[in-house]
Amino acid sequence: MTQTVLLFPGQGSQLPGMGRDMAEAAPEAMELWKRAERISGLGLREIFWEGDETVMSDTRALQPALTVVNLNLWNAIAKRTLPLGAAGHSLGEFSALAAANVLSPETILELTALRGKLMAEADPEGKGGMAAILKLDLQDVESITAEAASSTGELLLIANYNTPAQFVVSGVKTAVKEACQLARERKGRSIELKVSGAFHSPMMSQANKELTPMLRKAVWNKPKFPIYCNSTGRAAHDGESLREAMLVQMTSPVRWIDTLCQQYRDGARHWLELGPKAVLGKMVTPCLAGLAAPDDCSVTLVNDVASAATFAG
Repeated sequence: MTQTVLLFPGQGSQLPGMGRDMAEAAPEAMELWKRAERISGLGLREIFWEGDETVMSDTRALQPALTVVNLNLWNAIAKRTLPLGAAGHSLGEFSALAAANVLSPETILELTALRGKLMAEADPEGKGGMAAILKLDLQDVESITAEAASSTGELLLIANYNTPAQFVVSGVKTAVKEACQLARERKGRSIELKVSGAFHSPMMSQANKELTPMLRKAVWNKPKFPIYCNSTGRAAHDGESLREAMLVQMTSPVRWIDTLCQQYRDGARHWLELGPKAVLGKMVTPCLAGLAAPDDCSVTLVNDVASAATFAG
């Protein structure tokens, strides 16, 4: 067992043309794209290899397509590494489950295709939104979130604990906008996100309820290596625990700071990000500040055929 932990990104890490070189170099990688298209009923290769970024941001297509990219990258190096564990950020958690053989690739594609559809349809009136709050600490963001919720009388909570200076709030748009204004008044930065709803909040309860039957009927195997769950930040070592964590994943916050810190405490010293671009690796150092020396940790990105071929395990 190495000191390496796998990291799989979620929405926001997509790129035009993602996964094309891998698919054109390996028939089995192309076949996974075709399987995802059959399951989702969408022309994913046309969307992501020929379409524009507006079309690519549609969560119906994005969720199964990004999962294909993540898994093809893992399949390219799987025989060369046995990781200490794995984690995925939001959508990426499904890739982690497949990598550890907890669920079959077919089941994962079915789940992510349905999840994308349900999340896209969860807020038909467009009431919900999300925003990144940057350059403020947790205490400030908690205060801003509570104040914005109180002043507007609307739902707002912290959905993503990404780094000690990067959080995402989720809820009703009026409260989201108020939080953005409050963040700027406190010398922070705020960025409203281009999403179709208030993800990782109670506003996803109906979508979560509709995904639950498929989660429950799936065959959950013991993982080949531990999976660090978004909802707790802790490692799960059996299929039943992972199923229970995923049953609440869509409405629970992503506790990424806790996840990385727990991985370090469990012995992780190298993080391997498997996705289209560097997103999660950049979070390692700020999350571990005060816990790990900067030269004690390293990050590698595998995002294409060339980086997969040179990965040494």
